[in-house]
Amino acid sequence: MLHLRVIASSDQSSAVVDLLAADPGVTHLVVLPGAARQPAGDYVTCDVVRESADGVLSRLQELGVEAHGAIAADDVELTLSEAADRAAEEAPGHGEDAVVWDEIAAKTGEQTVLTGTFLALIVVATMIAGIGVLLDQPILIVGAMVVGPEFGPLAALCVALLRRQPRVAGRSVQALTVGFLVAMAATVLSTWALTAAGLVGRDMLLAERPMTDFIWRPDALSWVVGLLAGIAGMLSLTSKKSGSLVGVLISVTTVPAAANVAVASAYGVWHEAAGSALQLVINLAAIVLAGLLTLVVQLCWWRHVARRAARPVPRQRADQRPAAALSASRRPRRDAG
Repeated sequence: MLHLRVIASSDQSSAVVDLLAADPGVTHLVVLPGAARQPAGDYVTCDVVRESADGVLSRLQELGVEAHGAIAADDVELTLSEAADRAAEEAPGHGEDAVVWDEIAAKTGEQTVLTGTFLALIVVATMIAGIGVLLDQPILIVGAMVVGPEFGPLAALCVALLRRQPRVAGRSVQALTVGFLVAMAATVLSTWALTAAGLVGRDMLLAERPMTDFIWRPDALSWVVGLLAGIAGMLSLTSKKSGSLVGVLISVTTVPAAANVAVASAYGVWHEAAGSALQLVINLAAIVLAGLLTLVVQLCWWRHVARRAARPVPRQRADQRPAAALSASRRPRRDAG
């Protein structure tokens, strides 16, 4: 359930209240006339079940509320209310499957900014993966996958492509491109530094590495794993099941592949660097494609649910009931004795 806060101008307030009151998924509606000061207007607050939230937010934006007022929403962790239970029962669909598109767009839009934190995380993750490649240690590879922040821009790219937002898509591509290039350059330098210190060597890269050689040997399964990871990642994002996100991050080889490109380049093993680069491209493309298709399926499904909910259900008149029901209703009752 979401807690919705709306500041509506005086000429829009009645329309906003009528809209919220008419939706079966809205409850705990409170109206405070003239309570808002900046921007000025009426303060309207309510709770809305997630399966109705996207439709409510869309209709509020169609009224142009955000132009002269404001719309804000927060997750409600606990609600003890029979009215809320009734709203959840009357709203179409299931709350755990519901997609609030404005929420997803806002969440992923934050991941497109190329910040120092993003660069630091992807650099650290790639360095860890580089050491894991040389030591043939899958534990370090898994750790690098968890630390890597690349899924945020990938998810933002999927949402931007679906909603036709070229600016957001461009920022996502920029964050991924710059992030991976900086991370690989830093990993090349760290590999040279560790080699100079005598901690690692070229022979470690050329040795048999049965636990991690899949990173630079892409095959058909690389594409399949990337597709499955993209589906799981997008579902974990849209359904708010963030616990599944950790499993997604350790299911693909984006950061480790970038690390293998850097380490192989540092030692001049170009065939392995090329294989790792291909693995990276395959996984990135598969994740974006699967994530976009997942969003399209969810969009079509919820439009279907909304159409079914909006369709009026005809009521049967007494003379239209089946004959068996009519005869049963007209049958005289017998006394208990």
